[in-house]
Amino acid sequence: MIWSAFVACLWVPAATITAFLPMRLQMVPGIGLLIAAPALIVWLGADFGWLIAAVGVFAFVSMFRNPLRYFWARARGQNPQLPPEMTR
Repeated sequence: MIWSAFVACLWVPAATITAFLPMRLQMVPGIGLLIAAPALIVWLGADFGWLIAAVGVFAFVSMFRNPLRYFWARARGQNPQLPPEMTR
């Protein structure tokens, strides 16, 4: 068994379940998934090659586009606005 594929198969339902949570409850599991994804993509790339890693990167950026935009703006010194449901 290739463990990277097994872990990736566990990561996908975890991300799906997190997406179904209300926005205020998505923060903690979402940040954990956000941090784990690049390591998992590198692991998959090491086991299956760069093409699979590229597909993983495209999927990762597609799924986490809003948090990535927020962190990119913060890194550039801007102060992006959070959605109203996050400020409660």
